[in-house]
Amino acid sequence: MTFSTPFTRKNVMALVAMLLIVAMTAVGCGGKTTPVEQSQGTEAPKAEAPKDTSYTVKHAMGETKIPAAPKRVVILTNEGTEALLALGITPVGAVKSWVGDPWYPHIKEKMNGVVELGTESQPNIEAIAGLNPDLIIGNKLRQEKVYEQLSAIAPTVFSETLRGEWKSNFKLYAEAINKKEDGDKIVADFDKRIEEFKAAAGDKLKQKVSVVRFMAGQSRIYYKQTFSGVIFEQIGIARPDSQNKDEFAATNVSKERIPEMDGDILFYFTYETGDGKANQVEQDWINDPLWNNLNVVKAGNVHKVSDTIWNTAGGVLAANLLLDDLQKFYGISK
Repeated sequence: MTFSTPFTRKNVMALVAMLLIVAMTAVGCGGKTTPVEQSQGTEAPKAEAPKDTSYTVKHAMGETKIPAAPKRVVILTNEGTEALLALGITPVGAVKSWVGDPWYPHIKEKMNGVVELGTESQPNIEAIAGLNPDLIIGNKLRQEKVYEQLSAIAPTVFSETLRGEWKSNFKLYAEAINKKEDGDKIVADFDKRIEEFKAAAGDKLKQKVSVVRFMAGQSRIYYKQTFSGVIFEQIGIARPDSQNKDEFAATNVSKERIPEMDGDILFYFTYETGDGKANQVEQDWINDPLWNNLNVVKAGNVHKVSDTIWNTAGGVLAANLLLDDLQKFYGISK
């Protein structure tokens, strides 16, 4: 049976053609994004503002803003050089050691490539500028007169003095190079060594310890406000009554004062710069009858130690080496 329908073959073909056109149009548009779609969540992220890495350090000359953790550091004190090395920083330039050519033996291997910049008392400003430092660390006692010149070269931080408490300077230097936490740990480790030494030494700390220094042209009796004296005080080492003073030293002492050098233990060091004059002073004094009449000499408890480690270097590395010496003399194992 044949049914009559409004859809003729011609109408069917036209419908199929229309559907194909619609389908092809849809496929062709599928890979495009309309202006509306472009505005919904596909914008490029905005660039973040540069992070401020600057920090400000208070010091002996005021406050200094340091743009970022420094990479090229100039150091103008011997104890400051030790601080940087202990904190893992090799300075681009440093003042030379008081003895050595130009560095102390205990830091020489760590100072490869470091430019020598004169002395603490007279740093070479032109050479400092030529290094293009991004931080200069110095000391008010030594370089106050050239602070403005140094500040014109790079951000400059000064410690106050070089006598007495060495750890305060160390903490300032650690802050200046943006390594405060590392600095705090190094000081804490040193303090731990002190406590361990105290516990091991026990009653030996009651022995009165005398400290003497020989130099070209003079001899000194050292009191409490010296590098070794500060460490002795932290440990709790007793001092002879004549040396138990919150002062630096008796300088230019005459031989008549040799009896003030007596104690249960005597440590002495000689500041020899290479001309032999300090060694001559040492020999003259230790061969004097008054010296040989000291009870500590008769007891055989006199020890010559390194002037560099016990006095001149004045930094954290020397402080730990001084403790090594004390452990040996007090019979304490490491």
